[in-house]
Amino acid sequence: MPGTTARKQYRSRIVGAMAAVVGASLLLAACGSTKDTGSGSAGGGGTGKVGVILPLLTSPFWQSYNDYVPKMAKSEGVDALKTVNSNSDPSQQITDINNQLNQGVKGLVVAPLDSAAIEAGLDQAERKGVPVVAVDVAPDKGKVAMVVRADNVAYGTKACDYLGQHVTSGKVVQIMGDLASVNGRDRSQAFRSCVKTKYPKLKVLEIPAKWESDTAASQLGTLLNANPDIKGIYMQAGGVYLAPTLQTLKSKNLLKAAGQKGHIVIVSNDGIPQEFDAIRKGEIDATVSQPADAYAKYGMYYIKAAMEGKTFKPGPTDHDSTIVKLPSGILEDQLPAPLVTKDNVDDPKLWGNTVK
Repeated sequence: MPGTTARKQYRSRIVGAMAAVVGASLLLAACGSTKDTGSGSAGGGGTGKVGVILPLLTSPFWQSYNDYVPKMAKSEGVDALKTVNSNSDPSQQITDINNQLNQGVKGLVVAPLDSAAIEAGLDQAERKGVPVVAVDVAPDKGKVAMVVRADNVAYGTKACDYLGQHVTSGKVVQIMGDLASVNGRDRSQAFRSCVKTKYPKLKVLEIPAKWESDTAASQLGTLLNANPDIKGIYMQAGGVYLAPTLQTLKSKNLLKAAGQKGHIVIVSNDGIPQEFDAIRKGEIDATVSQPADAYAKYGMYYIKAAMEGKTFKPGPTDHDSTIVKLPSGILEDQLPAPLVTKDNVDDPKLWGNTVK
């Protein structure tokens, strides 16, 4: 957890962003709605422009999602503006939402950085009557038409089962995401609980890396110095953690190919091409393919439906997923996310095999 000073600085940034939102809202009330000056990047469906806000672009996963957005917008008949990158800054993301609303967008597709902080932006969108679809991360509170997301509890459980079946006993490392995000919490808690219940001979060591590659590398290096007998690693985001993890293991002469003596079993999350190449080389053993293509497709599908006034209920869908109601009351379409190993890594249906 961050120290008191860091927490105060973080709250100050969020409060500042919210103040900017309120100030802009009052200005709009006095001057009238801002005219939409944005130019769409995809053929429109006649229901207004849609803003698309990314959490970051330093990960190959989000780079791939970003590439899919205009293609899926066009195929779904959505007039999407050029994507906006919040650059891993939750307060900037609130500002980005406000800027898009001031451009007169009629819908928003947002990948929240912080499950709690995003509420300020969602409230502003609700006040303006603009529907929002959340992608990848569910908000803790606030109104969204749908969350498009895979079951992140299943990510942690699948990683646990793979490691538990290939490492009979000993130390395993969990390189966690940001616990301010429900994704980081779900994956971490699921992995931890699964190991405790099903594989009690494993000892879990944890690295709170906050989706930061430098943090992951430095803490893994320190941990390996004290625990050179580590037998397994679970990386919660291959797009961020793959390269630094492999580099750190290599620097310590611990990067052994699968089948070799001393190989450390590694399971990841994302399903990016780089992970698939690492599986083929035997550098890592498995990953859970987080569907970047489906995130973009169904983000556009649901925002178009929401702009047309359509609503949904829990239950199975026509695209091999299930809509569930979260404890917050928000609906989430839980898309399939298969485990990828050397046995199916070349499957042409996997999105990671369709991008360069």
